[in-house]
Amino acid sequence: MTDSTDSTDSTDSTEPAAGAPERRPGGRTARVRAQVLDAVRAELAEAGHEGLTVEGVAARAGVHRTTVYRRWRDVGGLLVDVIDAAGEMDWQPPDTGSLRGDLTALNREIQESLVVRPSFAVALMAASFHSEQAARAQTRLWADRYAQCEILVERAVERGELPARGARGARGARAATDLDARGLLVAATAPLYHQLVLLRADPDPRLPERAAAAAVLAAAAGAFSVPRTKSE
Repeated sequence: MTDSTDSTDSTDSTEPAAGAPERRPGGRTARVRAQVLDAVRAELAEAGHEGLTVEGVAARAGVHRTTVYRRWRDVGGLLVDVIDAAGEMDWQPPDTGSLRGDLTALNREIQESLVVRPSFAVALMAASFHSEQAARAQTRLWADRYAQCEILVERAVERGELPARGARGARGARAATDLDARGLLVAATAPLYHQLVLLRADPDPRLPERAAAAAVLAAAAGAFSVPRTKSE
C-alpha cells in the first residue's frame, strides 16, 4: 500500500480548470481514476461499506485525499463512479448457439462473481442499501445489463427455440402476444442470487444449468408471453 501523502499538491486536480484544454482520455486523469477505482473495489470487498472511507481509498490508491475529495466529494460519489465504470466495460453476453447454453454460461459468470472471496459484487449490493446515489447507479447498471442480454432471447426466437410473437395457439388462432425477454432473463438468473446471497447456501455447480433449463422450459410453454400493446 502506498502512502496517502504523495507528491500531489493542491493544484493537482483530476478535473480541468475553467478554460483549460480537455485532457486526453489516456492521460494522467484517466490513470488517477483507474487507481482510485481499483482502491475502492479492494477496500469495499475487504471491509464493506462500513469500512470504506475517502482517506482509506486515497491511501490505497497512492493519491492525496484532496484529489479524491475534489473529484468524487464523498464515499457516495466513489461508489457511483465504480458502478459507472463497470458499465463502461466491453462485456458481451454469451453466444453458445442455444438459449439454454447462453443462460447457463451467463449464470456461471454470475455464480463465480458471487462466490469469490472477497466478493466485490456482494459488497457493492450491500453498499447500495446505504447510499441512495449508489442504489440509483446500480439500478441503471442492472437495467443496462438486462437490456444487453435480451439479444439472447432474440437469437433464440430466430433459431426457432422459442415461439415468435403472435405464434398460433392450441386452436389455431393467432395470439396477440409478445415475449417478455426481461422476465425470462430475471427468472433464469434469480435463483443464483436467491441461493447465494439471500440464503447464503454453498455454491451448487449444477445450479447455473438447472436454473437456465427451467427458464427455457417455462418460456417454451408460454410462461413469458405478454399481451401486445394496441399501438403495435
